Amino acid sequence: MEEFENQQGTREKLLRAILTEFNEGRSKSFFCIAAAVLEIGELESVLENAREKSKRLDIKAKSQVMHSLLNEIADNRNYLLRLRK
Repeated sequence: MEEFENQQGTREKLLRAILTEFNEGRSKSFFCIAAAVLEIGELESVLENAREKSKRLDIKAKSQVMHSLLNEIADNRNYLLRLRK
């Protein structure tokens, strides 16, 4: 149980960083789903990679970079990072 709590805490920290740095106001659900579904190592890698690729970009462009990186991983795993209605 303690390990699970630690993993969830790590996911929460990563999600907060993603929302703070890459949310343009319309991507919160997408980022929340990604944080819940993808592996912690993948999230850490994507966050680091997105930070490198989005230096000096505006928030909208930063968000597009993050979306593309997350979608690339999701596509490789045959995941769909969307809410079903």
